Amino acid sequence: MSHLSSKIVLVTGASSGIGEAVARHLAARGASVVLGARRVDRLEKLVSEIRAAGGQAEFRELDVTSLESVRAFAEFALTCFGRIDVIVNNAGVMPLSPLAELRVEEWNRMIDVNIRGVLNGIAAVLPHFTARKAGHIVNVSSIAGHRVWPACAVYSGTKFAVRAISEGLRQETREIRVTIVSPGPVESELADSITSPATAAAVAEQFRRDMLTPDAIARGIAYAIEQPTDVDVNEITIRPVSGLE
Repeated sequence: MSHLSSKIVLVTGASSGIGEAVARHLAARGASVVLGARRVDRLEKLVSEIRAAGGQAEFRELDVTSLESVRAFAEFALTCFGRIDVIVNNAGVMPLSPLAELRVEEWNRMIDVNIRGVLNGIAAVLPHFTARKAGHIVNVSSIAGHRVWPACAVYSGTKFAVRAISEGLRQETREIRVTIVSPGPVESELADSITSPATAAAVAEQFRRDMLTPDAIARGIAYAIEQPTDVDVNEITIRPVSGLE
């Protein structure tokens, strides 16, 4: 029997892309998933499909930039299932642009969602995990958290931060598992938020030639979660075979 069969897993940013794939894959493997995102209509449809396939799923509207919203999301999961075993902090935005374009609002949005959202997810579950002396925090970073490209400075900065926060948390906790997942280019809506025309064209040319499907990342996350409780998969980097360095 899979180690996932008894897990209660929270997934943020679950309405599309990697988050949706994670929800479907973990539910199919026997986990009970609690899904959060802003687009409630998509969550409702996803949960209905998971249940129709025999899985267990619940959903709640979620704004990861609000600690109050993320705490309410965690409390909802506790009400539904009595405990939380894993949180997958997946929600993220990627409106890339050169710094000289001064798209400051987009910089702030990346900081709020990509960094503050992860911190809020950690804050919402850490007391519960600490009290239980068990739990698993999976933070989705990026290959952009390992290197920087033009137009990627702020986004890479947020993803470097996710890796630093995750590693710090891992060192501070003995009973709680912490995993960083760093995907390469993935088929998703992430690049749709790019408003810089030249950057959007460059991304379409360079990144969209060799892309992973979201289920590839879901399988990596499932691998980390399903390890025995004394095994902590610290970091997984997942790239297409013929992709970027």
